[in-house]
Amino acid sequence: MPNAIELGEYEVLEDMLIDGLKIVQDTRLYRFTSDSVLLSKFAQPKKGDKVADFCSGSGIVAFHFHALNKGKFPNTEYTLFELQPELSALSKKTAEYNGFKNFSFVCGKLQELPKAYQEYFSLVLCNPPYEKGGFDNDEYHKAICRKELTINLKEIARAANFALKYGGRLCMLHRADRLAEVCYTLHDEKLEVKKIQFVGGRYGSKPYLVMVEAVKGGKPCSEIKETIYNE
Repeated sequence: MPNAIELGEYEVLEDMLIDGLKIVQDTRLYRFTSDSVLLSKFAQPKKGDKVADFCSGSGIVAFHFHALNKGKFPNTEYTLFELQPELSALSKKTAEYNGFKNFSFVCGKLQELPKAYQEYFSLVLCNPPYEKGGFDNDEYHKAICRKELTINLKEIARAANFALKYGGRLCMLHRADRLAEVCYTLHDEKLEVKKIQFVGGRYGSKPYLVMVEAVKGGKPCSEIKETIYNE
């Protein structure tokens, strides 16, 4: 049974489409898309993982990843890192509602990760802002979830290198047309891309997203997985 929580005026419970779980969303803030669910399915768990979710928003990637894998790995430890206090607060409510005990939350800049998290994690999940340019007519708190206004690819790679143990994995989503930049930027931070999977819209269409798994200290050799279509 879910736990009782108090929802704010603009907060709603939305279905995570797995195991009857719900996620708390604020209708005024950035809300997750299906891309986050694709990333949670792309990442593969290992026994004893300590998992970080960078740019976690309202927490959908980590929560969905946990829901997919809790049958086999119920005690996996998760830490969600989010810049915006309002979104971090939504994650806490979701964990409380669903009775998730193995989640902790850090609100702040990834560029300023506490020393306690150095080489602490074995897996980092990240659905980052991956658009360039200003926020135009977008509301700022929504724009920074989509565009590199408060953090860029290089800073995310540096934070992942800092947080991951040797042999740890980074699973990240990004724009397909920035794949080369993703690969060399991660390589510069000792993160070697080992798996690549493109995401398209309609079957046969040009991919618009790419998911990568990079290993800290890994050797250069990449597996190209079959393109999936998000119809």
